[in-house]
Amino acid sequence: MVTGARSSPTWNAMKTRPSVDKRRREAARLEHQANKAERRAERKKAKTDRETAVKNGEDPDLAGIVPGPQPAVGEDLGGED
Repeated sequence: MVTGARSSPTWNAMKTRPSVDKRRREAARLEHQANKAERRAERKKAKTDRETAVKNGEDPDLAGIVPGPQPAVGEDLGGED
């Protein structure tokens, strides 16, 4: 048996470490790219929704707001006597 740095068991263990780290980095990079693509798609959809609402004459800032008197703070809460 040849004695040397390459034949020691610890060298073999250290040898595989960079490839494991590289796989982890690559997986993290792919996950990050997928998250970015998802965020881009959401922004693109929101932009087209806003543009469609504006074309239909609806102000996106006022969408969902009910005109008229609003209930006073503390009314209809129930449970307090």
